[in-house]
Amino acid sequence: MRPLAIAAAVLSFTSTALCSEKGNLTKPLTSRLILPSTFKPPQVFKNVNLVHIINLEKGYPKESINVAIENIDSKPQDEYFIPFTSQQMATIGGLEVKDRKDPEGGLFEVEAVEFDTESDTQFYRVRLPTPLAPKTQQTLGISFSYLSALHPLPANIAQNDNQFLVYTFSAYCPSAYVTLKQKTEVKFPTTNIPEHTIIPGGKGEPESPQKAGSKFTYGAFGELPAGAVEPVKVRYEFTKPLIHVSRLERDIEVSHWGGNVAFEERYIMHNRAANLSKQFSRVEWASQQYYNPPTTAIKELKFTLKVGSLTPYFTDVIGNVSTSRFRSNRREANLEIKPRYPVFGGWNYPFRVGWDADLKKYLRKLSSGETYVLNVPFLEGPKQPEGMEYEHIELRVILPEGAENVKYVTTVPLVSDEISFHMTFMDTIGRTALTLKAINVVDDLRDRALIVTYDYPFTAGFRKPLVIFIGFISLFAAVWAIGSVDVGIHGKRS
Repeated sequence: MRPLAIAAAVLSFTSTALCSEKGNLTKPLTSRLILPSTFKPPQVFKNVNLVHIINLEKGYPKESINVAIENIDSKPQDEYFIPFTSQQMATIGGLEVKDRKDPEGGLFEVEAVEFDTESDTQFYRVRLPTPLAPKTQQTLGISFSYLSALHPLPANIAQNDNQFLVYTFSAYCPSAYVTLKQKTEVKFPTTNIPEHTIIPGGKGEPESPQKAGSKFTYGAFGELPAGAVEPVKVRYEFTKPLIHVSRLERDIEVSHWGGNVAFEERYIMHNRAANLSKQFSRVEWASQQYYNPPTTAIKELKFTLKVGSLTPYFTDVIGNVSTSRFRSNRREANLEIKPRYPVFGGWNYPFRVGWDADLKKYLRKLSSGETYVLNVPFLEGPKQPEGMEYEHIELRVILPEGAENVKYVTTVPLVSDEISFHMTFMDTIGRTALTLKAINVVDDLRDRALIVTYDYPFTAGFRKPLVIFIGFISLFAAVWAIGSVDVGIHGKRS
């Protein structure tokens, strides 16, 4: 972007400080740095105190680590490594690191480093914005989620049975450094937890976990070496669907002439809940709806759209689905839709939804020059109490024909970006399209801002009217030329 003018406009346009955050989250998830399988992080830090929190209240596990680190080296250090297994690296999403004591300071730069395939342990590398001086401490807040990490047990249940999920983790938070003191807290959606691992106490300490309602606490544990693990398995009740979107294609089309921005989202949705042990009974399902019991089926999707959204539509592979409700006023714009059938565990439901909005609510023009700033949510989608996870997201921002010098800012982790051309009706060279791809995203990142800046010359706005005018002139000229051709049959002149 251009220097201070554009930066100031972007900052004033957004209601949050997203564009001022420093971070890796617009960079690919993997770096070009290849480390050998025998790599071990230099022991330049120690974890003074660590609290590991695992939240199982949604259809995916969300983990956070609050850790006070201390530089035990003789030189300032700015690289902190977080270990994961290769399976965890394939399903981890939304990893963010920040200073717990300075939450407004923005996100730290984080990148996944690549390893030889012989190693099962891989790392994310965190770069501290300021090197940590020897014998000083800093408190990090690390958060992330895992996709497809919860498994129903039993895998098949009756239509009215309650569902139980299994999750496996380590009571010792995996770390690349020595940890002096730590504990792990697990938050469950209910108090019905029929199975869990018990860790015997030692040296007069009680066994773990300590229970307080729907919260379990493993520890506190004393000093542990780097890489220490203590496997824990829990099985708990979760009578809700596990909504997994294997692919989401989201288009945002900007029209300066129409003053409109059109949104369209195409979903391939899957319910990862327990499968039905018998055939689905429509009669049994209808009789249950009078008292609305908990169910693992997806029976309704609620879209909380931006105020001012208009003309929504909802279709699936068969056609339009009329079972929907749209409420729009000055305070809200809610779209509630019901799939054509209840989506039980193991079932798929592909569909698309779209709506329009006033472009003035999303676009601003800088006072000087021909630069525009577009602020749209990166992800909207259904807002479900059980949560949603997205395996692949492809977001395409289609700008007016002639837009150039396109740049963007977002705090959603991306794997790639591309600028191409999208041909539509009466285009000449095609509209400029920015395509962004992300993987392993959860709905906690819903409504994160995507800020796009681009230059749109004044003359470019007349490209399409000029093409239409020339087209009509050419058509009339062709009709006149054809009409002036003498196709009659005449006799020979004597």
